[in-house]
Amino acid sequence: MTDLAYKYLKFFIVTTLNLLGIYTHAVPCCDATPARFSTEQTETISGMVWIPAGTFTMGGTEKDFMLNWPRFARSRDDERPLHSVTLSGFWISETPVTNRQFKAFVDATAYITTAEKAPKLEDIIPLLPPGTPPPPKEALTPASLLFNPPEQFVALNNPLAWWQWKKGANWKNPEGPGSSIDNRWDHPVVHVSYFDALAYAKWKGMSLPTEAQWEYAARGGEDQLAFTWGNNPISESEPRINIWQGTFPNNNTLADGYFNTSPVKAFPKNNYGLYDMAGNVWEWVADWYHVDAYAQRANTDGAILNPKGPTESFDPQEPHLAKRVIRGGSFLCNDSYCSGYRPAARMKNSPDTSTSHTGFRVVKNIN
Repeated sequence: MTDLAYKYLKFFIVTTLNLLGIYTHAVPCCDATPARFSTEQTETISGMVWIPAGTFTMGGTEKDFMLNWPRFARSRDDERPLHSVTLSGFWISETPVTNRQFKAFVDATAYITTAEKAPKLEDIIPLLPPGTPPPPKEALTPASLLFNPPEQFVALNNPLAWWQWKKGANWKNPEGPGSSIDNRWDHPVVHVSYFDALAYAKWKGMSLPTEAQWEYAARGGEDQLAFTWGNNPISESEPRINIWQGTFPNNNTLADGYFNTSPVKAFPKNNYGLYDMAGNVWEWVADWYHVDAYAQRANTDGAILNPKGPTESFDPQEPHLAKRVIRGGSFLCNDSYCSGYRPAARMKNSPDTSTSHTGFRVVKNIN
């Protein structure tokens, strides 16, 4: 691979360091909820779950029981400080948006996803680090990032060893030309960018969840538990979610039964009745990523009402590149590398990026 080709591939892959957790960078609910935040909801929306209004503690803590875990299993700097958030009630998808649901959108609108369109040079140049030469014209082709496991164990600081910029990979052809979703209609749609997720949400008359809404929903009415199911670590003998078992990135024991995505209701739901709020696929949320987003809230008196996130993005690892937050972890999460399936875990990616392990769900706000 030439130096130029390597730099271009790295441009598309470098942010996946963040997807898998390579960076170092909430009082009891409803005790004093204002009357206008009604917790009752009488209507129903097919495929969606009503999340009652309430207050929770947002963020992660370095708990004693986690101190002997691999460092990626602990909370990170950008998950702190803890802060109290009050949310109005809202509807949220019971599952991530599936291939079947996304196909209905595409059939109705003739929408073309980011991965199905060739990148334009004028769009790419502003995103490249200063001094990076432009990519060769032959690289400007429809493509997406595909997980491609190496044959042997490799150093975990080299994601180029397991990510491939795959021509022809998209939501309809998740492994590239010749692959299909014919047997995956109930799996989460993947290879979708933030822009694709937003387009679907608008078509449904909905929106993407805020980061606060997503975490509140993931916690299922429990405050400050380490995981969606409690504080007990993950167990390979009793799989709770779809993540990577074995040695990442070359040996997946398939203890949970899946190598890639799983059907959206393959694992138990949380206390709110939501599936896949941990593992399976990362999920785009509405907020810009800012490493100090929580620190900026530290001086707020009382609970913060319906936070929308920062007005701009800043990632010190790539200060030139604006990013949106993704949540929930994926089938690639492993505690030797990342524990992104923790409800407090924050990851990020540029909004035009699509990968084989990122999807989304939507919300409907009532005010």
